[in-house]
Parts: sequence; C-alpha cells; structure tokens
Amino acid sequence: MAVTTEKTYCRFCHNYCAFEVDIENGRAVAVRGDASDPIYGGYSCIKGRQLPEAHAHPERVTRPLKRMPDGTYEEIPLAQALDEIAARVKAIAAKHGKRAIASYCGTYAFMNSAALAVSKAWHKGFGSESYYTSVTIDQPSKAIAASRAGAWSAGMHGFHESDVVMHIGNNPIVSQFTPFGGTPPWNPVKELRDAKARGMKLIVVDPRRTDMARRADLFLQIRPGEDPTFLAGLIRVILDEQLHDRAFCAQWMNGLDKLHRAVSEYDLAYVSQRTRLPQQQILDAARTFARAKRGVAVTGTGPDMSPHPTLTEHLVLALNLICGRVNRAGEKVPNPGVLTPVTPKKAQPTGPFPMFGHGPRSRVRNLGEIIGEMPSAALSDEIVLEGEGQVKALFAVGGNPLVAWPDQQKSMKAIDALELLVCVDIKRAATAKHADYVLPGKMCLERADVPVLCDTWYEAPYTQYTPAVVDGPAGSELIEEWELYWELAARLGTPIRLAGGELPLDRKPSKEDVLDCMLAGGRIPFREVRNNRGGMVYAQVEQFVEPADASCDKRFEMTPEGVIEELATVRRESLVEPFSHRLISRRMRQVYNSSGRDLPDSRARGTTNPAFMHPHDLEELGVRSGDVLEIESAHAMIYGVAEAAEDVMPGVVSMAHAWGDPAANPKEVREIGASTNALISNEVDFDPITGMARQSAIPVNVRRAAVLI
Repeated sequence: MAVTTEKTYCRFCHNYCAFEVDIENGRAVAVRGDASDPIYGGYSCIKGRQLPEAHAHPERVTRPLKRMPDGTYEEIPLAQALDEIAARVKAIAAKHGKRAIASYCGTYAFMNSAALAVSKAWHKGFGSESYYTSVTIDQPSKAIAASRAGAWSAGMHGFHESDVVMHIGNNPIVSQFTPFGGTPPWNPVKELRDAKARGMKLIVVDPRRTDMARRADLFLQIRPGEDPTFLAGLIRVILDEQLHDRAFCAQWMNGLDKLHRAVSEYDLAYVSQRTRLPQQQILDAARTFARAKRGVAVTGTGPDMSPHPTLTEHLVLALNLICGRVNRAGEKVPNPGVLTPVTPKKAQPTGPFPMFGHGPRSRVRNLGEIIGEMPSAALSDEIVLEGEGQVKALFAVGGNPLVAWPDQQKSMKAIDALELLVCVDIKRAATAKHADYVLPGKMCLERADVPVLCDTWYEAPYTQYTPAVVDGPAGSELIEEWELYWELAARLGTPIRLAGGELPLDRKPSKEDVLDCMLAGGRIPFREVRNNRGGMVYAQVEQFVEPADASCDKRFEMTPEGVIEELATVRRESLVEPFSHRLISRRMRQVYNSSGRDLPDSRARGTTNPAFMHPHDLEELGVRSGDVLEIESAHAMIYGVAEAAEDVMPGVVSMAHAWGDPAANPKEVREIGASTNALISNEVDFDPITGMARQSAIPVNVRRAAVLI
C-alpha cells in the first residue's frame, strides 16, 4: 500500500507542534514538523518525533485489563469492563455517598480536547465535588494571584512587542511551555534570536545557567526558594527610585503605599544576603525592567513549586502592574481567541474575584476548593482519612498519581486503600499497576482534537483541527477519557451538560459532536475550523482594546488579605538551616513528566534522572559522576545518580521530577530513576490557599551511598 501524508499536530506535551505524518497500512511510519505551518514553521522536539515508536510500543495496553483475586490481570471486553465499573460506582455511592467517587485528571487529560470538560460535567451531573486535576499541584498560584488582586480586561504585554522579558525559574527551550508574554515555546530559540535582533533585552533569574540563561543579557543565579525575597527587593528599588508608572498606579490601584512599606524591609543588603545575588545585579535587573516601555515578567514550575508560591505570583503580578505592562485603549489585542466566545477587552481592571474560599471544603488542613476544583495536594488524605466524605473510588485519567502527587509514601497508602481504582492509560505505569481496571487509552494520532487549552496563548488568532489519522493496533479496544465518562453517564442515567447543551445518552456522540457542543458560541464556529487541514491564522479575528467605562470603579488590590503577613513571615525566616543543599526541579528534553522514558531515542539519552550538582560539591563529597548518592530530606531518603554540571549553583541538587516507581527496588535507580516527591510531606511547608506542598527548593543532605549500587 502506498504511503500517504496527513497534517496533524502532536499531543505529547501542550506545545502542540504542527506535524506531517506519513502513514502506511493505517500506521504512522514517520513524523516531522510541518514547515508550512504559520506558527511552528517545522519546529518539533525529540519527544514528538518518536510518536510512531510510542504508538507501536510493545508494552502498550490495547485491551481492558481486570485485576483478578490473585493479583494477576486478565483481558476482558470493553463493554464488560464498563458495565462492572458502573455497577461498582453505583454501589459505592449508595453506601458512602457521591463524594466518595473522585477523578484525578493528569497532564495528559489536558492534551485531549474533550477530556476535562466532559469529566467535570460528569461530576456535576453525578453530584460529586471530588474532582481533581494536575493544575492544582503545578501552577495554581498564577490563577489565585490574579483572582485576589484583579486582572486587566485587555491583557498584559506580549513577547513580540516587548522591549524586555524577565524569565524567573522557567526554561521554555526545554520545557516547551511558558505563560503568555514569555518566550513562545514554538521554536523558542528562533523566537529569542529574532527578538534580540530587534533589541529586546532578556533577564533570566534561575539557580541554573539554563538554556535560557545562556542567551540572557542579564543572568541572576539565585539561591533556590528565594524568589519572593528577590521580587520584594526588586519592587522596593522600583518604587524607591520612582521608576513605576505613577499615572497608571494612581488611577487603578489600591494599597500601593502599603505594599511599598512592606517591601521596605527588603533592602539591598538583606536581599543580596538571602538570594546570594550581587547588589548591583539586583539594581540592574530592576532598572532594566522598569525603564523599558513595554515588557513582561513570567515564572514557571520552579518558583510555583517552591516555598510561598502564591506570594511569589502576587509579587510578579505586582511587578508587571506597577510598571504599567498592560494593553491600552486603541491597541490591537494580539489574540482574542478563535474557539472562545467574543468578550469585551477594555482598558480597565476586572477587579478582585477570589477563586478560593468558597464552594466545597476539603476535610484536611482547612483547604477549600480552588479555581473550581478540589486541591489535588490533599487527595491522598481524602482517601485515607475515614469518615463522612471519604474518597473510596478514583478514576485516574491521563495521569500517574504515584509519581506526581506530593508525599509518595502517603500516596501509595492511599492508592492501595481504594475500593475501586480505574486507570485510563497506554501502559501499566506505576499507578496502573495497582488498578482494578486498566482501560487502554487512545493515543494522539488515533483521535480527533483541537487545541482548546491554548486557544488564547498564541500571539496570533491561530488554531488547528485534526481528525484521527491512524488506526489503533489490530484487535485493540481503545477508549478516550471523555468516552469513559459518557459510558458511565449512559449506564447511570446522569446528565453531561456542556456549553451547547446536554450530550445525548441514548446514542453515543462522535468526538466531533462533543466538540461542537463544548465550543458552542466560539468566535469562529468549530464546524468551520474542522473543515480546514493544518494550522491556520484566522486573520478575520481582530479586536482592539476599548476605552475604560466612565463608571468603572474597579481597582487592583495590591495588598489583598494575607500578602503583608506573608511578606513579614518570609522576612522573619532564619537564614540558617540544618541541611547542606537545596534540591530543585527541572525538565529534561527527552521526557515529559513520567512519559517517554521507555522510548528508544529517549533511553539513548539516559535511563535515569541524574542528580546534577556542581563539580566542586561532588569533589567535597568524594563523589564522581556516575556514583550513587543518598539524598535525604526531613521526611525521607532517595538515591540519585551523581552527574557533574557546571551550570548548577553550588549548594544545589537539580533533578527532574516524576521518575521512579515506588513499587520497585530503589536500588534500580540507574534504570528507572527516583521520585523527588518521595522527599516531601504534604502536611508541612504547604501553601495555605492551594495546599501545594514544597516540591522544589527542598532542603536535603547529600552523601555518597553507603552501599555500592
């Protein structure tokens, strides 16, 4: 049979690179970046280029698996699995209440355009508030900060029009992710090169001399966990020297004087001592950023997994706002969205709209619902804590909780305590090995999708629809995440209500039917989008910022409840701790969280997540690259394979998260790596609003392994 070529896009991560796929006999035989795409221009990464190998992996689960009484697994028909799961859900809910039925939607659920909307709608229709996603253990503080301070209706400055961009703890060249305004992750090296050619200045703040840092005009190698200290000092310099946008601040802000008084405790000498940054570097960063006409500061996973993440995000927002880094009346909105409904964009704040403190409450640590979800950092507690509201059944879709949730020991206890665990997965990953049912998921080339998640992230009105372009493996019975919830709804008689109405339960809708219903009211009708092949910029989508309403009385709250108190708490923290190092999170090119480690090109680059340390630190420990280390926190100890890295700050250990397998022998660290989440307790050092535990800048002691491994 002849080879045909289809345009599609990758969903290995949420960069969604535009691809061309060569197909033979219904199978992908080669993929490459689509050079004709107006955004990506042929860009792709090592992970996505292995999609043919991923789809055909010999360990792939292709038919439903049921755990038998002796602990083994047997294949059963999909319809039987769904019937049995629905019956058990009904029985558990009848005995323990509907809150006992929970879902955890991991990162890969975000890659399937229908998974989140349908799963959340199912929970609402079923009557269980036990809905959790990975967003509440990754970077929830961004949304929390904007909600309690207020947002700017017309949005912030974008990368392509900025004179200065400050990256704090993120490295989109490797992670392929950055919030709107930072370096675009689609071909980031080219984007940076073009921006610097037009004169843009790049400031990078990071404990590592990352790929971004090596391209920076100003690199500040900060001590891990000191981002709020640095930002408070930066804001003090800008306000002391009156480099802020005084007219904008006077018109739209409450509490700026109060914030100024609070950060006055963060003088240059103190900030320098804590951050280990030269005072002149701090001054240069403040002045370079504030004196530019346009610009933006953005953060990433590092600061948001470190201590005081919500305070950090508030200070980043404050930094952008006091410098007036917002789109003004008459300016063109770079991307108002293609799939989203038309909304006004005005040169005014939306006012505080706290996305926490209301709705259902968690039963632990006084946590509540945040950004419309329950906090995933508390889900293991909700499973093990007995009493009314205890979670008894869990659907794990698109995620791997045993290597993703903080406090791995408690997570293992929780997973094993469930009465019902259902995993939708492509292989028997760490969590799926404990499941009662493993349902084989469709991989990205086998399903239709549209990038709902990043509709407004692009700096142009761009989107791309793809149909399924390859078949599933011969003899397979595959299921998408959204299909699981529809099948449950059909069996239990509970509604699934989306933007365009209810999904029918008497007949199974197609994926396109579901997307039509989800995206009802979009600026460009989804039916029109899906008639096109390949990524497109929709030039007809154009919107300009309107003037502020004459009656607008909304103002940014620069010192919302808790900010002044938390700044004082940080200021009182001891500068001495009984640990030799701080362990920070990082990304690796060849993997995406726990995915991709078993692919051939990825394995050729390494089979573990090394403990990267400065050569001088290794020398002091009497350790060489390749030796095994014992890395011990106040909570637990893991092994790590040492690797010398000049780019890592002395006193720091840098390791990728989501590796390892808690059920395996930890001495297999050279082959499977280790999970840094095992070092964490979710009951200490957690954010009081999000509940997110300290997953980076973890205090640890490091020594050579006592036993040769």
